[in-house]
Order: sequence, then structure tokens, then C-alpha cells
Amino acid sequence: MAQKWYIVHTYSGYEEKVKAALEERIRKFEEEKVRQGEKDARGKYFSAVIVPTEKVLEVVRGKKKTSTRRIFPGYILVKMELNDETWHVVRSTPRVTGFAGSRTSPTPLPDAEAEELITQIMEGAYTPKPKVTFKEGDTVRVIEGPFANFVGTVQEVRPDKRKVKVLISIFGRATPIELDYMQIEHA
Repeated sequence: MAQKWYIVHTYSGYEEKVKAALEERIRKFEEEKVRQGEKDARGKYFSAVIVPTEKVLEVVRGKKKTSTRRIFPGYILVKMELNDETWHVVRSTPRVTGFAGSRTSPTPLPDAEAEELITQIMEGAYTPKPKVTFKEGDTVRVIEGPFANFVGTVQEVRPDKRKVKVLISIFGRATPIELDYMQIEHA
């Protein structure tokens, strides 16, 4: 039977601890299988445990800071071959409340969705996203650059480039300037 990705529900805020505990239980499970004479047990039943996270940029006290944010709080992803033993290894891990799907037969993630999600997680590890989002009409304060401390109104948002066009009053005239998300904050 081939390994599939499964969504495991955990206590929210304990995802990393659950991951560590589950990885330890998997290690012991595989060692036991090897002792029982199954030579290729390592990696046969479980191959990955992932906490879906992404890096986000935020401004804290005027300084840029990169932090990690959970994409799906309260959930982890496990790539495994599902059988009664592996189900029990995961289900009996402390702070695990169950699998996504029915109580007795978990539903695997479709391969295409799993690939897309893993790609998103891996890309997020390399390209931090801004924690704050802006929309047209927001009043913002420029915190960096030649227009620092000016207040203006967001005229246009380009999330793909992480840029905004802000109308700032210079000498009594509204002047549009293009700024990066990290150069402004909500006023």
C-alpha cells in the first residue's frame, strides 16, 4: 500500500510538540518493527510529519522582524501508510484529537492538493509574506524612506508585488508615491 498525506487534528498551539512526540513514537515503532525482523521498516510506514507554516514579515517598534505563522492552527500533515498499527501510533500520541475524515477511516488528501500545499509551505519558507495587509482607502503612516512620518491614503494595492500607491499631501497637493508594504503601517 502506498503512503498518502493525512491531516491530523491537534490541540491548537501544540503543533510543534505533537510533531516532536509523534516523530519519537514513529522512531520507536520502526525500531520495534526492525526487532521483529522487518528489515525495511524505516521509512516504510511513515515518511514525513509537517506543521504547515509560513514566514511573515512584520514591523515591531519600527524594526522589521521575520516570524513563523501556522497556516492551519490545530493541524499537522503526516505522510504515512495507513493500517491499524500506524493509525494507533498517530491517534494515541498526546494532544492528538483525531484525523480529518471519519472517526475510524481517515480520508487522505488528494495527491494534487497535497502537492500544492507542500509547495506552498516550501515556498513560504523562502519568501516571507507581510503580516499586515492593506486595502484601498486605508489611512497609513510612512515609517521608512524620504517620506517618513507622512500620513496618506492608500489609492492602489498590488499584493503580488507587495507594493501600494499612497496619496500623500506635499505642499498642499496630493502626490501619489509607490511604497513597499514594509515602508508603511496603519495610522
